[in-house]
Amino acid sequence: MNPLKMKKLFAGLFFILLSKANSQELFLLNEPASTIPKGVLGIRQFNETYKDVNIYRNMFCLRVMYGLLPKLTVMATAGANNHHGKTFPDNLVSHTHNGNQTTFTTGNIQRGVQYPYQIAGVYLFAKYRFFTSDGQNSHLRMALYGEWSNNKVAHDEAEPNLLDDTKGFGGGLIITALKKRFAVSLTSGVIIPGTYNGFATDPLSSDLIPTKINYGNALKYNVSFGYLVLPKHYSGYKQTNLNLYVEFMGKAYQQAKVTQYGIVDVPVQTPLLQAGNYIEIHPGLQAIFNSNLRLDLSVGFPMINTSYTRFYPMYMIGIQRYFYFRKK
Repeated sequence: MNPLKMKKLFAGLFFILLSKANSQELFLLNEPASTIPKGVLGIRQFNETYKDVNIYRNMFCLRVMYGLLPKLTVMATAGANNHHGKTFPDNLVSHTHNGNQTTFTTGNIQRGVQYPYQIAGVYLFAKYRFFTSDGQNSHLRMALYGEWSNNKVAHDEAEPNLLDDTKGFGGGLIITALKKRFAVSLTSGVIIPGTYNGFATDPLSSDLIPTKINYGNALKYNVSFGYLVLPKHYSGYKQTNLNLYVEFMGKAYQQAKVTQYGIVDVPVQTPLLQAGNYIEIHPGLQAIFNSNLRLDLSVGFPMINTSYTRFYPMYMIGIQRYFYFRKK
């Protein structure tokens, strides 16, 4: 068999295993415990959007994924968004005078403000699959993950988001189980955000005042369910797959600490900077064409409490493809 035919054969077999047998665990918002085979490259482009009063907030991301080792997958994501300004909001910190005494507090941050698009930075993610138990039409897999971000934007909420808003690092555990057409996955981990040093405009003098925010540490707890709807029976790797998903995204985070005018821990009056917790629900639909081209659609709503980093409904659309390179 000539090299070209061999390459097509191996690529076909690989895509059948990767995209058909386990397609219902290719979750829309969360990574499964399964890893990309060694030497395989993946490209993913995804967008998120929601309406902030009368302004549409958008995030555009490009992700590169690579199977570095049979059990180790690495990813790098870069993106741009219009979530924040280049400085903190003008009324992030306000103050009142009573004789010679000045009282500082956080203000009521205005929403629906027009912001420019900014490149936030780079987000890195790696997962190592340390446990695999395979059965007939089923498996159980576990992986450890780590994440790091150098994102640097004037993020004005306590909740850390390493992908697009906050620098820092984190890590945790992923457990994924597959049984015939049904898959479930649990992701749990911690986020340790970095500190942002920037400027806020003084509401009285319009001067730029050095301002620092220490964002709250966070615990995330996500659960994903996936079900393979089509095809009912496999006859070839060119069949279109249709998967239904529902993912629950939860997070609990500490209160942010604001420093301005040398005043450490400015009293926090706005819920945007206070400690919080929430759970969202994200139903979604996925189609896989020719065992490789993947299209994702989902929409998110608040279920318990709410996140102050975004409004609802929140829409996500993504497209992804793997590239298989066979060594000569």
